[in-house]
Amino acid sequence: MRFTILTLFPEACEAYFNTSILKRAQVKKLISINIIDIRRFANDKHNTADDKPYGGGPGMVMKAEPILKAYRSVKWQVRSDKRKVIILSAAGEKFTSKMAKHLSLNTGHLALIAGHYEGIDERVKKILKAEEVSIGPYVLTGGELPAMAMVDAIVRHIPGVLGKVGSLEGARYGVGVPAYTRPEVITYKSKKYRVPSILLSGDHKKIEEWRRGMRKTPKAK
Repeated sequence: MRFTILTLFPEACEAYFNTSILKRAQVKKLISINIIDIRRFANDKHNTADDKPYGGGPGMVMKAEPILKAYRSVKWQVRSDKRKVIILSAAGEKFTSKMAKHLSLNTGHLALIAGHYEGIDERVKKILKAEEVSIGPYVLTGGELPAMAMVDAIVRHIPGVLGKVGSLEGARYGVGVPAYTRPEVITYKSKKYRVPSILLSGDHKKIEEWRRGMRKTPKAK
């Protein structure tokens, strides 16, 4: 699967994408991640990518032209029905694990546009027929963190990325099952904290039952 991140701050993404599991997935050619600096496509010598909003008001708005030029530079290598463009926006549809899995199965190339300031010129969304997605009920200063979170969540559903299918938390027990490792006993401020005895029993059937009983279910709202 291919990912393209369109951003004003490419350096914010590069370090994260070049570490740990995401780096290994790229080395193994299971995924490719391309980061495009929107400022390189600005029309003036100052690489201006934002301007004051029409109608007045505080803050700045990301200009449409640099984003559209950056988008046109993307080298698509999948058919049109396998392409998707998403704008990271606090007003967008809530991102979920279900959406992550769906995107991993049905998208060959995903372009993520990271907004900043007071947002992106609305015409970008209309021209590119982009969807808006939010990673949570809060506002961040930019879309880089949401873009990285989405890529990470999607990549985990791609076969071979995690090594073993069982590594995917939700595949067997659900999210939030308590996990322990060595040493068996930790002493902190004179108090001892032990690993649950069931995990030391060697009885794999009972351990499975314990883990299933400990899984957490998201609270309904």
